[in-house]
Amino acid sequence: MTMDVTYASPPCMEAGVDPAYFDPLGVDPAQARDVARWRRAERTRLAGLREGLGQAGRAQVSGRIAGHLGRVLGDRGVGPGCVLSGYWPIKGEPDLRPALADLHRAGVTIALPVVETRAAPLVFRRWTPETKVVRGDWNIPVPPPDADSLTPDFVLAPCLGWDGACFRLGWGGGYFDRTLAVQVPRPLTIGIALSAARLPTIIPQPHDIRIDLILTEDGVAATSAEARTDR
Repeated sequence: MTMDVTYASPPCMEAGVDPAYFDPLGVDPAQARDVARWRRAERTRLAGLREGLGQAGRAQVSGRIAGHLGRVLGDRGVGPGCVLSGYWPIKGEPDLRPALADLHRAGVTIALPVVETRAAPLVFRRWTPETKVVRGDWNIPVPPPDADSLTPDFVLAPCLGWDGACFRLGWGGGYFDRTLAVQVPRPLTIGIALSAARLPTIIPQPHDIRIDLILTEDGVAATSAEARTDR
């Protein structure tokens, strides 16, 4: 029996951030602190924007994104034999679990991200709608330790904010950036976001990794010049 949990997510919680993470390559410390302060304020604002949609509004947004996602993944040739990492929604993030269940039934292998080691890249464990999830770091439901470890071809990354250059603003833990920085080959990564959460820039820092595209309730909102089209 699957655990029915409303609030959980890919593990990116600001409370768990290593303070050195904001300046890993020796950028100006004052500038890094200013960016970190600005991002904290933006996270609060953007989380409030999402909360303000209400339950019905968030459900509508989730449904619209799921519809676009099916077309985007179809265009990329996603099907049986592909591994796609989804996420478990937190604090008003678009809930794509029904879409993940549909993809599973269509033969796509679904994974969820897991923190096995703090301040290290994520690992990905196989998930199905019947998986008995367990509590992971920050009380987040994840597949159990005996679930298969997988290497995703595609990753869905929820965004609090995003910009036109395909940089995402998450909760601040840096786990997606750490993971994408070391994965070879890199999975095609799709940021899942609200259209209204667009920022002029996230003020990218050396540790920020550009993702491949941003998908909102209005469709594909931004595509990286580095996005691959051969999948």
